[in-house]
Amino acid sequence: MAKGHRSKIKRERNAVKDTRPSAKLSYARVPVQKACFVLDAIRGKNVDEALGILMYSPRYASSVIKKLVESAVANAENNNNLDPSYLYIAECYASDGPIMKRIKPRAQGRAYRIEKRMSHITVILDER
Repeated sequence: MAKGHRSKIKRERNAVKDTRPSAKLSYARVPVQKACFVLDAIRGKNVDEALGILMYSPRYASSVIKKLVESAVANAENNNNLDPSYLYIAECYASDGPIMKRIKPRAQGRAYRIEKRMSHITVILDER
């Protein structure tokens, strides 16, 4: 059990900032499961290698994630003054976003629900 008051513990935990360059896309119209197929393929790879994989991947999520990786590289260059040739994808993950619910009419007056899922995708780079 941690010592101290809850607010003090939270304050100490939030004081430590992650300075690694990153990019986040909220409300991407890609289900988490489909985004994770692409994210698993690029995790731990160099940025150039990851962009090559994303460019030739046939999945829709790869085009969305490619833009996100390029944005993270631009953040690393402009904000942290890092050289893009030494960067690799340290972390990348997708978490659930809201679900758009739609109705599909079916036979005999019934209605089936269609769930169009969204995700929040995060890419964090680091230097080797």
